[in-house]
Amino acid sequence: MVEHLYYSLCLLSCILAKLFNMMMYIGHVPRRFGESYTAPILKNNDTIYSKSFTVADFRGISISPTISKVFEHCILDHYADFLLTSDNQFGFKKNSSCSHAIYSMRCVVDYYVKFGSTVNMCAVDISKASDKINHYGLFVKLIKKLFRLICFVSWSRGLL
Repeated sequence: MVEHLYYSLCLLSCILAKLFNMMMYIGHVPRRFGESYTAPILKNNDTIYSKSFTVADFRGISISPTISKVFEHCILDHYADFLLTSDNQFGFKKNSSCSHAIYSMRCVVDYYVKFGSTVNMCAVDISKASDKINHYGLFVKLIKKLFRLICFVSWSRGLL
């Protein structure tokens, strides 16, 4: 837990540093570092007094092991200069938001309109898409597709 790290002796940071350096050296991260579980959280506290809940009243948050989060932050801190994203990406990026995306789109539209062109746009709001999807069904389909891909690759290489 976070409290264990926060209130531990400074020796723990040395041990973790050795562990993380060894993981980088041998190129292996424990399988459990990538595992997390999803916990349902109420989206709006006003619905807590309603008679019934629906799936739409909840959002999921992922709970990951604390040590793996520390390792991830160390990696990001150390290799941030090498982890670049496109200037066209606005979401999940530091100092970037939806308003930046809207401004960029507006500049492009203004440019084409200024020179007499028409601009046709289509916008799709997928903000609630993850709430509506059957995650179990999607997971099963992905597993089947991955299985078919593995079988095809093995067959094409003469392994099956």
